[in-house]
Amino acid sequence: MSKRDSHFFNYFSLVIGVLIVVAILLIALAKLVGGSKQEQQVKTESLNLAAVDERTRPFARVAVAGQDNAALAIVEQSAGAAVATAAPVPKSGEDVFNAACTACHAQGIAGAPRMGDKALWAARIAQGKDTLYKHAIEGFQGAAGVMPPKGGRADLSDDLIRLGVDYMIDGSR
Repeated sequence: MSKRDSHFFNYFSLVIGVLIVVAILLIALAKLVGGSKQEQQVKTESLNLAAVDERTRPFARVAVAGQDNAALAIVEQSAGAAVATAAPVPKSGEDVFNAACTACHAQGIAGAPRMGDKALWAARIAQGKDTLYKHAIEGFQGAAGVMPPKGGRADLSDDLIRLGVDYMIDGSR
């Protein structure tokens, strides 16, 4: 390395070091000047407190049998708040198919036999409805893919799942 290169490197390192020291001093000065007032304001500002409460609130509450669960009563939300709605409960086999099954069985995702594909459904139908009900309700992992329990809709009853299976069988014969 030449003398000019080492001279440049030394000055460049000195300038970078001075800039880092100046930045650290500016940060320390800002904390010293505004730290005490800003900290108190952050701790008492109502919008900030509400935002922190919203972010740290438990996402679920559990009712325990034999204990006072009055605090778990459903509270109406204000008009400005977003209302979380549960998915509607299907009433027929077609509704079950549209609500839970169509995500995979309409496109053949994850090895799911497409609704109406007689060739793929023939072997499954030959196993019997009880087997198909069991796989749909409890879930199934086969060589072709995976069937999640109740098609991923754990809120549906076993009877509704059976209606959905019957609908797919009827549409695939």
